[in-house]
Amino acid sequence: MVHYKLTYFLSRGLADVSRQLFHLAGVEFEDERLNRDQFLERKDTFPFKQVPVLTVDGLEIPQSMAIARYLARKFGFSGATPEEQAMVDAFVDQFKDFYSEIHDYFYAKLGINQLDGDEQKTKVLIPARDKFLALLVSFLKKSKSGFLVDSGLTFADLIIIDNMTTLINWQPEYADGYPEILAWRDRVMNYPKLKEWIEKRPVTMA
Repeated sequence: MVHYKLTYFLSRGLADVSRQLFHLAGVEFEDERLNRDQFLERKDTFPFKQVPVLTVDGLEIPQSMAIARYLARKFGFSGATPEEQAMVDAFVDQFKDFYSEIHDYFYAKLGINQLDGDEQKTKVLIPARDKFLALLVSFLKKSKSGFLVDSGLTFADLIIIDNMTTLINWQPEYADGYPEILAWRDRVMNYPKLKEWIEKRPVTMA
């Protein structure tokens, strides 16, 4: 039996999508959570000197997107056909573009930079949100499943919705005016097994 160990911080952050995939697949894994001091003690032992790291029978896989993509493909949450898989990857890449655009806002809210969060909300978050959510709505309206691709839930849905959860924690009105997005978020968060994980996982803002 394969032994999986996912190492990350105490938060959802860059690792919870992978935790979600394990729970969706019903696959046991070791959920190793480090505080800052524990991470600093072990930092130089990690392949890229950062977390998350997924250890699979001794093989260490770094980078959050690589881990999520690996698990999604292994557990059947990456799209049903090569074409769907390409679109799922495209949605993830588009999310990365969106995240890059809101980087200053995100880091201001986390206290990592010295910028004003309210100012960055107006300057970067709202314009990026309007562009990104409008794009997603156009695909959701055409979807036969209610998720981003016709075959159903994929890790692209999970990544975008998990990030949106953080943004809604900070700005409860974040998706107001986008009923299709709110309905999609509700559909994802109430997906069988995923809902169970969301209800029992440690509550963190991000």
